[in-house]
Amino acid sequence: MKRFLISTFILLFISSFLFQGCADDRRALDERNVVNPEWSVNANIYEVNIRQFSEEGTFNAFAEHIPRISDMGVEILWLMPIHPIGEKNRKGTLGSYYSIVDYTEVNPEFGTKEDFRNLVNKANDHGMRVILDWVANHTAWDAVWTETNPEFYETDEDGNFFPPIDDWEDVIQLDVENRDMWEAMIEAMEYWVRIYGVEGYRADVAYMVPTEFWDLARERLDLIRPVFMLAEAEEPEHHVNAFDMSYAWDYAATIREVGAGNAGLDAIDDAMERNFERFQKSDYRMFFTTNHDENSWTGSDPEMYGDNFENFAVMSATIWGMPLIYNGQESGLDKQLEFFEKDQIEWNDYKYEDFYRTLLFLNSNNTALFNGELGGDYLKMTTDNDENIFSYKRISAEDQVFVILNFSDEEQTFTFDAGYQGEWQNVFTEELQEIEETITLSGNSYLLLEML
Repeated sequence: MKRFLISTFILLFISSFLFQGCADDRRALDERNVVNPEWSVNANIYEVNIRQFSEEGTFNAFAEHIPRISDMGVEILWLMPIHPIGEKNRKGTLGSYYSIVDYTEVNPEFGTKEDFRNLVNKANDHGMRVILDWVANHTAWDAVWTETNPEFYETDEDGNFFPPIDDWEDVIQLDVENRDMWEAMIEAMEYWVRIYGVEGYRADVAYMVPTEFWDLARERLDLIRPVFMLAEAEEPEHHVNAFDMSYAWDYAATIREVGAGNAGLDAIDDAMERNFERFQKSDYRMFFTTNHDENSWTGSDPEMYGDNFENFAVMSATIWGMPLIYNGQESGLDKQLEFFEKDQIEWNDYKYEDFYRTLLFLNSNNTALFNGELGGDYLKMTTDNDENIFSYKRISAEDQVFVILNFSDEEQTFTFDAGYQGEWQNVFTEELQEIEETITLSGNSYLLLEML
């Protein structure tokens, strides 16, 4: 045990030194003005696709699942866009959620505003917060603004509306420099916060809208209540005044490459190094194995990760930042959901529900996994077999979490460069486990441990 304590002290010193070294490449600490809501420090996030969640595809049908989702440990519900969907140039039968007709109405296919209010209230009663997906860059071709405020849009030389990019032909580009449009957009955002108790937004393609707009929106929304803002972007500047959290896209792309066999585990080290170089520890970062885009356009969990899906899920819930779960993953979502058609999630069983419950409760209760400054530092644990083994610790003043992952299909025996690691508690079995200098781990398996 004495040897273990000495090793831990040395590793903590090295970790602190490396983290400080990375800080020189990031923006100055005094450039961050965002104040994260107190409740977000140990929160996680669950993305909800109302259309595909149930046979009915309604607010009321989803609300029936709220007690179960709360019991799983979910803290934040992110609802994909709830607004009416455009019919002109619609893709597929039902169209894209991101083709907005009216920012202050709800899609009648989902229910009524009163149904939505009841959903929010029920989530709040179960200790969860609701944020909405917000599309500030474009609208549907037949959006109300095209009639009431055509000056809110960019037009070509002939005065015609046009899509933001070629394959987004179902939507048209807003003039994102138009300050009058900004005012109307922010008023719509204020409406859902003030009237329906929404507690923030996930900002679709946030990088395509001026940061100054998001800065102003955050300032105005915080006057109503402290909101939580998630940017679909990976830009450090978004964290200065506007956003609590951004996408860990680099990490997500990297683990997909590793899962496909196109990159080695050292690529994850490189991705984490880039994360620490670009972002402050105070910046919340969202880590995930999938979301609506990855699932619909890239592949299902089994297709992307194969037998290592659980390894990647454990990693994404513990390596850094806030973990995201996409609805259906707790039931072993093994297909790509159609984006423009009805394609219900199959809730045949909940084979991963206990798995995610364990991860989420650990994430919420262990200070080493908290978000931002209050979370623990990251320390890579090297071995003599790092081509197959990926291991690290998260270390805070009060807690430690130790993750050991074998990405090989075969049993691996390996030795930690830091030597004997002492006694830990296995998070999944609750058994005490002594981690010797050399251990053996079966193929495609993991150990998730916390400090005694």
